[in-house]
Amino acid sequence: MDYAVVVIIEVLYAISVLALISAGLAVIFGMMRVINLAHGEFLVLGSYAAIFSNRYGVPIYLAILVAAPLAGAVWGFIVERLIVRWLYGRLINTMLATWGLSLAMMGAFVMIFGNTQTGISAPIAGFTVGAYQINGYNLFIIAMAIVVMAGLYAVMKGTRAGLVARAAMQRPDMAQAFGYNTSQVYMWTFVAGSALAGLAGGILTPIFGAIPSGGANYIAKAFITVITGGASVVSGTLASASILGLVYQIFTFLSTSVVGEIALLIAAVVLLRILPTGITGRFLRNRV
Repeated sequence: MDYAVVVIIEVLYAISVLALISAGLAVIFGMMRVINLAHGEFLVLGSYAAIFSNRYGVPIYLAILVAAPLAGAVWGFIVERLIVRWLYGRLINTMLATWGLSLAMMGAFVMIFGNTQTGISAPIAGFTVGAYQINGYNLFIIAMAIVVMAGLYAVMKGTRAGLVARAAMQRPDMAQAFGYNTSQVYMWTFVAGSALAGLAGGILTPIFGAIPSGGANYIAKAFITVITGGASVVSGTLASASILGLVYQIFTFLSTSVVGEIALLIAAVVLLRILPTGITGRFLRNRV
């Protein structure tokens, strides 16, 4: 029984990590069809913002939940205004531009912070379940993933801003006809996705820390999760994260984390082979 509890918590943790790192990319790609290859560096930026704001006296939860997403949002605003706004509808150009931005951000991190890993201590102590030790901060990550995905669903489904954003992405001509500035909608959507990336980076900092090259680890998993999920931002991300997180954690328990990573990649390839338009391209259609 104790082992079953441990397995359930670890599976939920793996699913939550994938959901958190993918949420920002899902918003930007799912709604705007912009592939931000610097998404991983946005998470790393959030991690550094959380670490250094905490070092300069900001309480750890404010550093994680406020400073990190704020840094992502501000940087997202700058990037959208200077780079991305000129490239909408030009997928290859956007990918090249954000790839160059990724390399530039990585180099800037090395220059500013050095090529070493840094981090902050988890604010929640571990606890025991029978003979097993559980990281208490994992439960916080699970809770935050639930809050983020529920909040994203509520905003997109139940608020005027969410409805306008969805309308502007699906039918920009109709949105403009009703008097909405689609350029502003695109800008704030990109900022929201960037803030979610920064938030994820901040939340995961006590587990993974921050290193200049760490963005590569994030973008690979986030991209696989979003593409496998399909067009629906929330339901697609949750469905994909659930399947891939379950596969990863099962194979990690049976063997090692390396085998789990390989199994995750194979599962994503199989899913895309069976469902080329993603999970929500075949199931859960017309869901947010």
